[in-house]
Amino acid sequence: MNRTRLGTALRELRQASGKEAKAVARGAVMSPSKLSKIETGKVSPTVVDVERILEAIGVSDEVKVEYMAVARIDATEATAWRLVRRLGYHRKQQQIKALDDSTTLLRLFQPSLVPGLLQTPEYVRAVFEGKDLGEDQLSRTISARLARQQCLYDTTKTLQFVITESVLRWRLVPSAMMAGQLDRIISVSRLGHVDIRVVPLAAPQSDVPSHSFVIRNDRMVTVETVHAELSVTDPRDVDLYVRKFNRFSENALSGEEMRRVLERIRDEFLREREIVQD
Repeated sequence: MNRTRLGTALRELRQASGKEAKAVARGAVMSPSKLSKIETGKVSPTVVDVERILEAIGVSDEVKVEYMAVARIDATEATAWRLVRRLGYHRKQQQIKALDDSTTLLRLFQPSLVPGLLQTPEYVRAVFEGKDLGEDQLSRTISARLARQQCLYDTTKTLQFVITESVLRWRLVPSAMMAGQLDRIISVSRLGHVDIRVVPLAAPQSDVPSHSFVIRNDRMVTVETVHAELSVTDPRDVDLYVRKFNRFSENALSGEEMRRVLERIRDEFLREREIVQD
């Protein structure tokens, strides 16, 4: 099997399982029409598409390894944000949730924004308000992102976050809301399977942040750029991101030391609110 025949092979696999296309599409968080186009070769599936379809069908680990190896022949894929907008940002959040649900080890580096899994509702709203969505679309997107946060409480997962101190100070919402956002991070950091670290601005560094990225199970990396989201699956490239993550993690504050930094910044925001009220 090669990548050009992947769609047909997925259709044959689904038919052999006895599952209807609508059920598989629903489980893969995609429309039946998209699944049909993939199965007929009209649309080339992404690595994420293939993984979700295989999980919805319910294949063995051996079959999954075989099909995913074919899907990863194209090592880097780009999905333009304009296509995501056309699909609907709430659907994108649902697709990410499906990935979150199947991820047992998640490592996320963020030098720009509070990670989505840690965001308060007010912060989520501020992030998506800048995308000029209608109120209905905005509300659905906020709800979909907040629904993803349920994975924070799944103790079978290991979730590791490394963020830079500048993220904690970036005023995307008013000072009182920023204080609430930092309280949220402090609270989540006390979960035993969640490791949140902060790279302090004053610490000497041997690397530069560049951009945010998420590593899932050491097999796939997603990178957000201005115009598109990139999916990286070549093991050599994935290893570059793992090593970069580890370098920042080693130079970051964790545990009580990290929480003291957040509390100090939070208190600065709270004092600003008091000054404004006075």
